[in-house]
Amino acid sequence: MEFATIDTPLGPLSVEGNSEGISKVFFNPEASTNEPVPAVLEEAVAQLKAYFKGTLTSFQLHLKPEGTPFQKKVWKQLQEIPFGKTTTYLNIANRLGDPKVIRAAASANGKNPIAIIIPCHRVIGSDGSLIGYAGGLHKKKWLLEHESPIKQGSLF
Repeated sequence: MEFATIDTPLGPLSVEGNSEGISKVFFNPEASTNEPVPAVLEEAVAQLKAYFKGTLTSFQLHLKPEGTPFQKKVWKQLQEIPFGKTTTYLNIANRLGDPKVIRAAASANGKNPIAIIIPCHRVIGSDGSLIGYAGGLHKKKWLLEHESPIKQGSLF
């Protein structure tokens, strides 16, 4: 497994992966950036940097997250949320075919190992509130505002 860390407006962000795909992207406050970036991670790093610059709205990377079959179904649904849009945990559960799996879907969302690229930050509460983000709600707020087509004021 190869490893790289980049500086972002939200602090150090680490990427792990190999020739099979990206397995983890996570905020890593103790890490420092590393150069050179391993060749197998160069494209992921370039796309993440472009995302933070505001020039990329859709990631084109091979992902290989590790999780249960249900978690992988939830993470696949997260990847369907368009840039600049949000959805709710209930909508995710409904798209999985059973509104009763809302808590399981929320739990799987929270265990997403590939932050930003699998956009778990785009899931909000049914009442429109910011709830639950492993990186912290201030980061979720920043990411949603960064993706917002309206660049004035604050969403939350």
